[in-house]
Amino acid sequence: MKTLPCAARHTTTLLLGSLLLALPTGSIAASIAPIAAEHGMVVTAQHLATKVGIDVLKRGGNSVDAAVAVGYALAVVYPAAGNLGGGGFMTLQLTDGRKTFLDFREKAPLAATANMYLDQAGNVVKGLSTYGHLAVGVPGSVAGLEYAREKYGTMRRAELLAPAIKLAEKGFALTQGDIDIFQTATAHLGKDPASAAIFLNKGQAFQAGDKLVQKDLAKTLNAIRQRGTGGFYQGAVAAAIVKSSQGGGGILTQADLNQYRTRELAPIECDYRGYHVVSAPPPSSGGVVICEMLNILEGYPLKELGFRSAQAVHYQIEAMRHAYVDRNSYLGDPDFVANPVARLTDKAYAAKIRAVIDPDKAGVSKDIKPGVASHEGTNTTHYSIADRWGNAVAVTYTLNDWFGAKVTASGTGVLLNNEMDDFTVKVGVPNLYGLVQGEANTIAPGKRPLSSMSPTILSKDGKPVMVVGTPGGSRIITAVLHTLLNVVDYDMTLQEAVDAPRFHQQWLPDLTSVENFAISPDTRKLLEASGHQLGTAQPANHVTAVMIGAPSLGGKPVGNKRFYGANDPRRNTGLALGY
Repeated sequence: MKTLPCAARHTTTLLLGSLLLALPTGSIAASIAPIAAEHGMVVTAQHLATKVGIDVLKRGGNSVDAAVAVGYALAVVYPAAGNLGGGGFMTLQLTDGRKTFLDFREKAPLAATANMYLDQAGNVVKGLSTYGHLAVGVPGSVAGLEYAREKYGTMRRAELLAPAIKLAEKGFALTQGDIDIFQTATAHLGKDPASAAIFLNKGQAFQAGDKLVQKDLAKTLNAIRQRGTGGFYQGAVAAAIVKSSQGGGGILTQADLNQYRTRELAPIECDYRGYHVVSAPPPSSGGVVICEMLNILEGYPLKELGFRSAQAVHYQIEAMRHAYVDRNSYLGDPDFVANPVARLTDKAYAAKIRAVIDPDKAGVSKDIKPGVASHEGTNTTHYSIADRWGNAVAVTYTLNDWFGAKVTASGTGVLLNNEMDDFTVKVGVPNLYGLVQGEANTIAPGKRPLSSMSPTILSKDGKPVMVVGTPGGSRIITAVLHTLLNVVDYDMTLQEAVDAPRFHQQWLPDLTSVENFAISPDTRKLLEASGHQLGTAQPANHVTAVMIGAPSLGGKPVGNKRFYGANDPRRNTGLALGY
């Protein structure tokens, strides 16, 4: 990527693009075919939860009914991220064309302060915002699931909670994939007696084949079945959450639980090469940043440059770099911050960014910041569902890190989140995911922290054609971006798009993490010669996706099958299943 006269440079780039592909066509074709079905599709990160969702669709429930049942089931069978004690987002496109977004993100407790994780010298106290009860935000998942069911579902609460209650009461056998995730937190869970009593087997780590029984969680789910949100936010469960918080040095009160409400917001929408994107608005940064990156990349001929050619990768890294400047600097809870959404998602703004991207040289992150033109002035789980009536639902919810704050509210079976770390604990200091964030995301009572969760729906001519999302902290946004580019620009099947290795750039640190086989050695040399700093892969995302109509956007259906599901192979969990 040395500087050449324009015409010569373009010709050379195209040749490199055709020769230096990280994944030759044969490698991509090695992906299995997406799971195909006639009437509906559910893809989640845990096989038992997927089966719960499909059973709801088979019994006549719609995508929202299935999403609610899956949400409760994952709280039982995927405790590392499925939850009652966390929060999340739901993006919906309904059969009548309506598009909406539910925000049930956790909130800062009413006693929270901007400097609550700093010592007397103003330095961040390591671990205070990530472990223990002081790290916990007010949970939103139960409120969100019940809001969705009451407004957009068709089935009774008891029907949708029954599978989760049974799995909690009777238990289920742990697979090796479950054990792999448990092992990431065994030591920390052992330090909390309430957690150790559930997630350790008589003080020892569980093994594949062991049964996990959660009697306390079954009681909590039964309370929700009987009283709805009142069974969680008031009564015995709420009292136990408050008591555990206060006993563990936290600040949650009954007043915090009483004032929690789900917000229904307009989603972020944009267009990319003839497709319409519907995604998450603030307090998620996901939709804004995805649309900003797509707007930038729409000005480049990615398909002609070639999948993972040096030039195409360069443009994608620079789009990520510039968009994450805006994410980390401007965005926050819309109740507290005036988010410049219209400007950041404007195609004219993207053109200004393209104008400052050097086609031959990597940007320098420390020189790209607010006030400098053109920028004037984890862990989680996702599931994707589509039904035969045309409803599409994308849900991403989280405890933040695996097993959240690694503490359980005694007597409830409810693991609690460490979502307070998603705030700007101190301006300029990285959080759990290395994000360096600004004033817009500082802690305030009742405020929701900025998120990267990006439950996204892609549509064509007003009909949903793809549902996609992933866990992964700050890498959620770029994983969704890659999946969209793979199907729109590179004509991949859904499974190929999910399987393809990825890379991630988030402005700071000035390092692009690269999965194995994402780029060829020759392409790496070209990128490094142009100034890119390339690092090793971060922990894997787990994309779940549904495509509606055919296995690829330009393909043909397989017989009478209209639904296609792809489960990410990067983690040894999950299942795509249709009927």
